[in-house]
Amino acid sequence: MGQLYLNEYAKHLVGKRVCIACREGILRDNFTEIIADIKFLNRNGVLTTLFHNLPNRFANQKLLSQLEKRLPDTRITRIAPDENFYSAVLVQPEVQFKVIFLERRFLIDNKGYKINTLTTGSIRDSLDDFASRIANVNFKDTINIICETIEAGKCERIHILPAGKNSIKQELFTVEGSGTMIADNFTERFRRVETDEDVAVVNRILSMYKRAGFLKPRSKHYVTEHRNNFYVTEIDSIIVGCVEQKIVDDKTIELGALAISTRFRNQRVGVYTCLLYTSPSTRDN
Repeated sequence: MGQLYLNEYAKHLVGKRVCIACREGILRDNFTEIIADIKFLNRNGVLTTLFHNLPNRFANQKLLSQLEKRLPDTRITRIAPDENFYSAVLVQPEVQFKVIFLERRFLIDNKGYKINTLTTGSIRDSLDDFASRIANVNFKDTINIICETIEAGKCERIHILPAGKNSIKQELFTVEGSGTMIADNFTERFRRVETDEDVAVVNRILSMYKRAGFLKPRSKHYVTEHRNNFYVTEIDSIIVGCVEQKIVDDKTIELGALAISTRFRNQRVGVYTCLLYTSPSTRDN
């Protein structure tokens, strides 16, 4: 699991409601892990709702009782098994902020690679070939329901995660995430590195690229000592990319250490970072 940034990420979640939606088979197979992640959210001040579609029959009474007992701080809502689970969840009033659908796996493209982020616009712009780009056959119709929900302003963010140990924790509290996030309301900001927390996140992003052999090694000590030369790109106040300003002479600066979190690759965050880096205001600073 990636490094957790509780202080940085939790402040955007405290007091808000995160809805976790999990179908019967996935809940049964990952019961302990799902419970652990939800309790972790509760301990960190996040309000939670769990949606499930366990049939209300005698054989399930023990499991339903365990849910109530082990999640006393969580709203638990049962969706009737004969309803479309996704549609039924997304019309609930408490889904306004964030919904996490726990599935067998994250969304993948037709080459087998994880899809980290999507906007409804990117889906609509290529609607004709979208089905061929999303390899999760059983999820293609659901994507349209998700788009309609976000576009209608009924939910800000919808996440598709593979159920498993620390899956929710990794999605919400690490740079890399664990699944696919779909949203339209990203806000971007470009600024200089300011705090020790900034340094830690920049070091984490650079370390990922260093291990892959794409960047010259830069230690955390180096980033700390040269923090005035580092800039970061934030999305929703969360650092997702960085760049180093390398001064060549009085008239020349170079761009170095350009790195974007894996979650936001192919989302033009690198283009945004380069454009802001080369703007006169950045050079003057």
